[in-house]
Amino acid sequence: MRPIYVETLIDAPLAHVWWATQEPGEHRRWDVRFGRIDAVPGTAPARFRYATTVFPGLTVHGWGVSAGERDRPDGARTSALRFGSDDPRSLIAAGSGYWRYLPGPHGVRFLTGYSYVPRWGRLGRLVDLAFRPLFGWATAWSFDRLRIWLEHGVPPERARANAAREVVLRLVTVAAAGTAGSAAGPIAAALTLVAVGAAACLVPPHPHTPAARRCRRHPLDRLAARPPTLLEQL
Repeated sequence: MRPIYVETLIDAPLAHVWWATQEPGEHRRWDVRFGRIDAVPGTAPARFRYATTVFPGLTVHGWGVSAGERDRPDGARTSALRFGSDDPRSLIAAGSGYWRYLPGPHGVRFLTGYSYVPRWGRLGRLVDLAFRPLFGWATAWSFDRLRIWLEHGVPPERARANAAREVVLRLVTVAAAGTAGSAAGPIAAALTLVAVGAAACLVPPHPHTPAARRCRRHPLDRLAARPPTLLEQL
């Protein structure tokens, strides 16, 4: 199964990126994949429990163990993670991944690579054909929300509201165009809907609205794609 990879460039101090991603209370604010993250005190390596609402009425719980490396000679930092869920309703049985923080002249290259093993046998593998791309999209959308927060000072909660308003505005625009085009007949209405719908998808989002399309989804170099040795210690 192909790992999920996401990368963004954040024009902010490395210490700020580390804080926003390593503190559980701040992490859950920008990462749409988690509804709740609770650190387990007094554990080494650090352990936590999480909860994710898959859809209304279905919340699954899981666990994680992580370790970080802050004092690398090249100035970079690394965080490794193993995670999983004992909840039989969770598609994800167990997985592992990493975050890399690579400082440069234009900011911090913040990137992740991770994968997981689905449960439910053959059915789970079929479901994962749709779930894995969605999970990758959610990761990229969240990374851009983090970037907007640290670069522009837009809180993650406001960025989420910006995204919701923009989706509604685009849908209303498409619906209005379809209504207007219906007066010219069904063919004209269909062509209008296709044209306006395509434009609504292609128009760039507002700079303060998160967008997965702004993130890189394939590694540029071997270092980015290679799991850190730190992962072997977990």
